Amino acid sequence: MISTFLSSPYDDLSRIRSEIRSLQPRLVEWRRGLHQRPELGFREKLTSEFIAKKLQQWGIEHQTGIAQTGILATIPGGLPGPVLAIRADMDALPIQEENDVPYKSQHDGVMHACGHDGHTSIALGTAYYLSQHRQNFAGTVKIIFQPAEEGPGGAKPMIEAGVLQNPDVDAVIGLHLWNQLPLGTVGVRSGALMAASEGFRCTIMGKGGHGAIPHQTIDSIVVAAQIVNALQTIVSRNVSPIDSAVVTVGEFHAGTAINVIADKAKIGGTVRYFNPDLGEFLPKRIEQIIAGICQSHGASYDFNYWRQYPATINNSAIAELVRSIALEVVETPLGIVPECQTMGAEDMSFFLQAVPGCYFFLGSANLSMNLAYPHHHPRFDFDETALEMGVEIFVRCVEKFCR
Repeated sequence: MISTFLSSPYDDLSRIRSEIRSLQPRLVEWRRGLHQRPELGFREKLTSEFIAKKLQQWGIEHQTGIAQTGILATIPGGLPGPVLAIRADMDALPIQEENDVPYKSQHDGVMHACGHDGHTSIALGTAYYLSQHRQNFAGTVKIIFQPAEEGPGGAKPMIEAGVLQNPDVDAVIGLHLWNQLPLGTVGVRSGALMAASEGFRCTIMGKGGHGAIPHQTIDSIVVAAQIVNALQTIVSRNVSPIDSAVVTVGEFHAGTAINVIADKAKIGGTVRYFNPDLGEFLPKRIEQIIAGICQSHGASYDFNYWRQYPATINNSAIAELVRSIALEVVETPLGIVPECQTMGAEDMSFFLQAVPGCYFFLGSANLSMNLAYPHHHPRFDFDETALEMGVEIFVRCVEKFCR
């Protein structure tokens, strides 16, 4: 992967049709305008107004206010046929931008640090092109502009609001601009692409006391420390080496003075996995370890476990459709990167649970332009050439699926 990343930037745009290439200045303009006005999940009011205004100008049927700020655009083709959905997320992150660019965020403490401004612009460009070329596809295309991917999650409430119905969606696709891959590559695979994301917090209740008289106490810090160490055995000794999983403790809070044994300690962490079969085992095993260690020390505990997003699992047939199209658009020595899994999570997973589909990564990094900072970094930015490439891939997927 490292040697691939250091290869020359992609510069062959001959496979992008001229009409889509002519959209590139507008794609960049839209993206930069959105970048300047980032909004957090379920607060994407300005973003939604901008999208709705464009759809109205282009005569595209659309519904607003879905799951608070979401939008559904519906574009019928020239003949009856299948229904394909395209999903794009709209929300930003609570990060102070450090880029010194003309389109820098104007909203203090909020930044498009994950490329969702690009996703929205690609979806808008796709909507515009399809509305002008309805004769090139049959059936219907639904474009879903989704809020709150970064949390608490907008996909599920949009599905519950019926965006996959009337008419019923046969398949769904989506992309993520990906700075872990260079421009000119597409990461696509069948099966699990991104992990499930779950979390836990636990309060260990011991018995506080003087640091010089430990035998009169139940040291919650000692108990919690043993729990943290023991949790690391779950993946190494309870999960098959064939499967991938992560149990990370990211919070540890206890104590108020150096000579006081704390009566309570609080820990919290995240759990990630690809194999859905681990979904029931992991929380049970975590609590078993906590309960056992607490019992051995005479401590008690309060345990809270929650599920955020399931694993993002691609349908093999739709993944092959995307792969075949991607090869037509980005055929280079780099090309397709099939082994591109990440333990990051995405609520696109809810759409993929509801209907067959494929989520894929579109390489967007360019080291020569210093555009390779990772996602969620205050200096994240991407090579905007990826915008027209994303539109081309989406349009070709529509034309191949909807016929």
